[in-house]
Amino acid sequence: MSRPISIVTGAGRGIGRGIAIELAKLGHAVVINYAGNFAAADECLKLVREAGGEGITIRADVASAEDRARLVTDTLTAFGRIDLLVNNAGVAPNVRADILDAGEESFDRLININLKGPYFLTQAVANQMIEQVKSGATPFGLPQIVTITSISAYTASVNRGDYCVAKAGLAMMTSLFAARLAEFGIKVFEVRPGVIATDMTEGVKEKYDKLIAEGAWPIRRWGLPEDIGRAVAAIARNDFPFSTGEVFNIDGGFHLRTL
Repeated sequence: MSRPISIVTGAGRGIGRGIAIELAKLGHAVVINYAGNFAAADECLKLVREAGGEGITIRADVASAEDRARLVTDTLTAFGRIDLLVNNAGVAPNVRADILDAGEESFDRLININLKGPYFLTQAVANQMIEQVKSGATPFGLPQIVTITSISAYTASVNRGDYCVAKAGLAMMTSLFAARLAEFGIKVFEVRPGVIATDMTEGVKEKYDKLIAEGAWPIRRWGLPEDIGRAVAAIARNDFPFSTGEVFNIDGGFHLRTL
């Protein structure tokens, strides 16, 4: 395949779709992973092709070891290698519950999908990437891994503690794999979105509209999926050759401490 090969998990909608489209603009072949919504994934594939890319859709639940293995195997069967992994798939709590009341069922679901799944998918893909590096199968440069986290990695939301814990875990996961894979030239990055206009935030639009108007972050607008996609595209272009483990805050300046 004479294109870079990228896997984007949770690519059917929202941030994942925004990433897939921006990678397509760079000419990538994108593996559009989805858990259940085939129609959304198929629409994303059409948009990827319109943007100048190519791709396939693969249904796989990242929380399932069997599905993760199949995602990797099917990608290699279709394209022969993996140049970029973007860990994006994630879910919100079914119910936003106070941490004094929240149950284990929600916690287990969030951790399995949002943290355990990406952790072990990254492990599997990293080992594949190491083999590619050793064999010289790197026609578009050394492979890279990007994990999409959230400002929830450090911002305490006491009505969705499970989500915050998972995102904080992903931030450490980035540091761990960045340190471990540096000897092979495989760079690992974290992209940390702020409040992004997606299906996940649609139910709290009024709340965030008010916060934006009040200046909760300096750039007073909603973030867009393409904002995250463009950050991932910059990494995919290898615009940061002397960096690894870096955190890119795409949050309208939310992370700034101002007086």
